[in-house]
Amino acid sequence: MPMNVLFLAPNYPPEMQDFTRGLAEVGARVYGIGDSPIGGLVPKVQRSLAGYRQGRLHDREDTLRAAASFNVKFDRIECLWEPFVELAADLREVFGVPGMSLDTATGFRDKELMKQRVEAAGLRVPHHARANTADEVRAAAARIGFPIIVKPIAGAGSADTFRCDDAASLEAALQKTQHVKEVSVEEFVDGDEFTFDTVCIDGVPAFTNVAWYRPRPLIARTNEWISPQVVVLRNPEQAELAGGVKLGLSVLKALQMGSGFTHMEWYRKANGEVVFGEIGARSAGGHLVDQMNYANDIDLFREWARAVVWKSFEARVIRRFNVAIVFKRAQGQGRITRIEGLDRFMMRCGRHVATEQLLRPGTRRRDWKQTLVSDGFVVIRHPDLASTLEMADDFATNVQMFAE
Repeated sequence: MPMNVLFLAPNYPPEMQDFTRGLAEVGARVYGIGDSPIGGLVPKVQRSLAGYRQGRLHDREDTLRAAASFNVKFDRIECLWEPFVELAADLREVFGVPGMSLDTATGFRDKELMKQRVEAAGLRVPHHARANTADEVRAAAARIGFPIIVKPIAGAGSADTFRCDDAASLEAALQKTQHVKEVSVEEFVDGDEFTFDTVCIDGVPAFTNVAWYRPRPLIARTNEWISPQVVVLRNPEQAELAGGVKLGLSVLKALQMGSGFTHMEWYRKANGEVVFGEIGARSAGGHLVDQMNYANDIDLFREWARAVVWKSFEARVIRRFNVAIVFKRAQGQGRITRIEGLDRFMMRCGRHVATEQLLRPGTRRRDWKQTLVSDGFVVIRHPDLASTLEMADDFATNVQMFAE
C-alpha cells in the first residue's frame, strides 16, 4: 500500500521541489500545502503530487483546514523548511501521525531551549541567555562578556545575526533587531566553523556529512566583497573532525532525533576544543544537499524520502570527492554588465566543475544580504582537498562580475 504523505511547502524554497520528487519516486502518495497557487508549481512538483491546496502556512487554522480537506489518512507529515518544522509536528499530533513530536521539534527550533537540552547532556555550548527586551540583552551581555552574538531565537542561517564587540556595537545591533521579538545572546566562539549533516532513521544516522565554511557565515554575510565558500569534506572521519562528529552524534541523542534530515553547525577552537553552535531538524540550504550528492554521486533528496517513509537508506555512500561551492557577488548595482575571468577559469578547471550558475549580463543583481546564492555560484569537485581549495580560491579571486 502506498504511504500517504503530507508535505508542507513542496514548491518553495526551490530545493523542496526535489524533496517532493523524492517522495513520489520512493512510492509515496504526496499531498502538498503551500503558499503558491497551483498554477505556480513547477512541472516536477505538479507531476509528483496526488493533491495540492494553496494555504497560508503562517496561519495554523487555515493549514489545519487545508490538511483535513484532502479527506485522507496521512501516514507521514513532513516539512524541511525551517519556519514550519514545528507546524508539521503540531499537525502530526492533531491527526495522530507518527513522527517528531511538537516538544522535540521545538527543541530543534528554539535556540535557547536547544542549548539548554544540549548543555544538560554534558556537552559544551556557548554561554547563552534568552532576551525579550533591549535591557535584557544588555544585562545578558554584561553577564556573558564581550564579544557576543545576538541572533533570533527561532531564526535560520545568519539572518539578523550580529557580532558585538563592545557596548556601541551592541546598541547598533539592538537598532537592527527591533523587529525580532525574542533573541538569543551568546558567547562568541572564536574558531573554524563546520557543519554536521545527517539523514537519520530512528535517531541513527544512515548518512553523515561534514562541511567547512570559508570564511565563517557571519563574516561572509557582513562583507560584500567576499566570495563565500562551503566545502564538503571527502573524509569526515579524519582525526581533526572526530571531536565535532562525536559532538554531533551526542546532540542527536540529547534532542531525541527521530527520522529525517538534520543540519548542525559547530566550532573548532585553536586549542582543539569543539563547541556546539546550533542544529535544525531539516536539510541545509544554499545548495549544500547538492554538494553532498556531488561528493557521493547519490540522490539524497530521494534517500531522505526513503528514510522518512520506509525507514531505509539504499544509496551507497562512496565519498569520491571534496566539493566546494563558491558564491559570487557582482561589483556595482543594477544589472549585470560583464563577467571577467570565467573563460580562463573554465579552460583551466572546467573538467572539475560540476555546475556553473552565474547570472548572465542583462540580469538584475540579487540582494546579497537576503540570499547566500547572491549573483550565482560554481561547484567544484576533486578527490584531493588541496586541489579543491586552490581552484575555489582561484574562482573567488580571479572571476569577477560587474553591474551598473
